[in-house]
Amino acid sequence: MKTAVGAVILGLSMLLVPGILLADEVFPVDRDLYPWYPSLVRWEKTAAEFHPPAVCADCHRQQFEEWSGSLHALAFVDPVYQGELQKGIKAVGRDIARQCEGCHSPAAMVTGELAKSKFGKLSKLALAGVSCDVCHSVSGVTHQQTPSREPENGSLVLAPGRADGSLVKRGPIAPPAACGGGFHDCAESSLHRSSDLCASCHQVLHFDKHFPLEATYQEWKGSVYAQMDIGCQDCHMVDTATFLRSSAFLKPERAEYRHFFNGANYLLYHLAQAAALKSGDAAAAQRFARQYDMAVARLQAAAQVEVLPTYVAGQLVEVRLRVMNLRAGHALPTSLTNVRQMWLELTVTDETGKVLRSSGKLDPQGQLEADTRLFNSDGMGESMHFAIDPWVVIGFSRHDTIPPHGYRDVVYGLQLPKGVETVNVKARLRYRQADQKVAEALLAAVPADINLKAIYGLERVPQLPVVDMAVTSAKLAVQR
Repeated sequence: MKTAVGAVILGLSMLLVPGILLADEVFPVDRDLYPWYPSLVRWEKTAAEFHPPAVCADCHRQQFEEWSGSLHALAFVDPVYQGELQKGIKAVGRDIARQCEGCHSPAAMVTGELAKSKFGKLSKLALAGVSCDVCHSVSGVTHQQTPSREPENGSLVLAPGRADGSLVKRGPIAPPAACGGGFHDCAESSLHRSSDLCASCHQVLHFDKHFPLEATYQEWKGSVYAQMDIGCQDCHMVDTATFLRSSAFLKPERAEYRHFFNGANYLLYHLAQAAALKSGDAAAAQRFARQYDMAVARLQAAAQVEVLPTYVAGQLVEVRLRVMNLRAGHALPTSLTNVRQMWLELTVTDETGKVLRSSGKLDPQGQLEADTRLFNSDGMGESMHFAIDPWVVIGFSRHDTIPPHGYRDVVYGLQLPKGVETVNVKARLRYRQADQKVAEALLAAVPADINLKAIYGLERVPQLPVVDMAVTSAKLAVQR
């Protein structure tokens, strides 16, 4: 009896010990394992230091220049991100910043620099965001130990070197004998060939409730691309021509991988190019212009729209538009789907060009018509009412994206006037990073030391650029 009582007392006492997890918690957090929670980055701290990208450029010029034009290089200085970050800090408190900073500038987050310095006083390492030394210092992941027991919120391990201060850099291939040139040692890492590396930061969950706000990795993992061994690197670390093959399930050759890290955020490339031109850096402007073109080309290759008419008793009564995700290894759209906007624009005209039916138009202020058919999500907070801020959203009341190699049908009814014999149908699948008013609010919230006019030449937020991902048309007989 004493033994049983003692076991119960011991069990109860263990619940009070820091680092011991309560069994009935849905999302248990090990605060000892994750000292920077809500960021789940771990740092094997030694005398080995992190280094800014310019140090790497001495020996890796091509990789440095490719990375310099990438979204990884812009991850922290992105003014839209900075605006969102400031809004989150104001709403929830400074601690929430670690969730964002752990993926947007991990090295500066774990060293404490971001918590101590304002934006204008940060080092080159901090401003470099997802830099060379971040990715090549990753020694492992803790995906199975996170609160959700899956990749989330930076669940990676940073280990830039050994206890004696010597540096170790990891990559996807077996290093040659002279690798590192005496500055660092090299190690082959199978993780760097795997999508599990990317999963750490491309699977973003609510900082407290652990609802998946961004599920890009899980979208991929549940797709045919994962089954066919086409991973993140195969599409995002290659040029456009190689991407077109990868997305058709042909694995790139080793020499085809580059440090582009290209994605759909063409708005950030657009802003970065403007900043480079304003500062007189023609080479940087050219790099960002190239990445912008690559992003647009990927978007325009990703989807297709097909016009499918419906006849009842020989009369055209509706048009069905089939939107297909042909080349994205994740959902369309992905990332913050409650912020991204992908929509259909439809115009139906008669033989004279008179508009008989339209939907999905933008007004002069950049706002979409109320009946626009959007492919994205609607977030909701604890009140179960609409919410858009990521620190508020704990669920989706609507989640309508298109899975890899999947499709969505949208039906438009037609009430055609008498005398019309044929109609012309034009459909466009359009995309932009966010609603116009959302973008304006985020850019208005940037830190005081980010001067949008001085850096980007912006006196006001212009209408966000829109990419036409797919355009199709059809001439249909009214009677058949």
